[in-house]
Amino acid sequence: MSSNADYLSIILNDTPLFDVRAPIEHSKGCINNAINLPIMSDSEREKVGTCYKKLGQDAAITLGRELVTEQLQQARTQQWLDFSKANPHGLLYCFRGGLRSKISQQWMSESGVNYAFVEGGYKALRRFLLDELELSVKQVPMMLISGRTGSGKTRLLQRLPHIVDLEGLANHRGSSFGAACTAQPSPIDFENAISSALLKHRHGHNNTVFLEDEGRLIGSLTLPTGLKEQMESLSHIALETPLAQRIDYAIEDYIEILLTELLATHNRTEALDILSARHTQSLGRIRKRLGPERYLLAVQLLEKGIKVHREQECTSGYRDFIELILTQYYDPMYDYQLTRKPRPSIFSGTAEQIEQYINQMLVSG
Repeated sequence: MSSNADYLSIILNDTPLFDVRAPIEHSKGCINNAINLPIMSDSEREKVGTCYKKLGQDAAITLGRELVTEQLQQARTQQWLDFSKANPHGLLYCFRGGLRSKISQQWMSESGVNYAFVEGGYKALRRFLLDELELSVKQVPMMLISGRTGSGKTRLLQRLPHIVDLEGLANHRGSSFGAACTAQPSPIDFENAISSALLKHRHGHNNTVFLEDEGRLIGSLTLPTGLKEQMESLSHIALETPLAQRIDYAIEDYIEILLTELLATHNRTEALDILSARHTQSLGRIRKRLGPERYLLAVQLLEKGIKVHREQECTSGYRDFIELILTQYYDPMYDYQLTRKPRPSIFSGTAEQIEQYINQMLVSG
């Protein structure tokens, strides 16, 4: 029965993994986007766990054998065999690299496939990523791209050579209106992804890694404390974008891209209904900060934008709404943060000027 404890290699090489823990365990966090192919369902695991606490391991194993019938064993083993065929250099893991890993490995072996498991299981890999995150935050040279909401920071970031896209990892654009169509990852998965990304930079090169300047929260997810504290002390480059261009970017990001995603699973009428409802709800969440008069105006402008969109298939009707949100909500917050924590930028300019500046900086070392 073989095992693998080379956690660094597993992360750096994105080793394909399958997770034999129960779905409820997997949903809280996994490694390398592991696929969940459980040896027991949630209900089976709960029954076996209760038995273990009351009667001990032998009784729990016996109960597990009764619950996971021969037919279920064959079906679950076949899923593992299919995975191993598609990923011959992959690994399996359970929580601690104990009984579940060994039983899974044994069932596969009985079918003629020897497949290694992660020594120490998910717990060891998770501990490794937490420890490495702490080291990476201290050792990886980093710099921030800052700028007002809608200035195109993510667009610029994706044109740079070495980046960590925190919003991409969080599956959220970071603003009150920035939720994607699909759910955000679990907090643990988000933290694991950040650690993995920084670890790859740390072992791949000595160049500066660029991140977007973020608040503590990206949607419902919180940045790791150590990383956020380090970001507060980093040098930053300020992206300056004219208001008209910011409005264009916002329409593309929050209207056009979102609508395209919705159209993948809904007809146009349904997609526009969902888009309208989402932005109306987001607007409601900032109602207090806008104040009653500006909130009512924002509602009217949003409704106008939706109406033009429905009737004319045109997104230009949103411009007045977006201009109000940018200039009356986001910009005042940004200006307040600048007065509260003054941080002079080492350079400021358009996206093209910043890209040229960074390229020169990297060439000069």
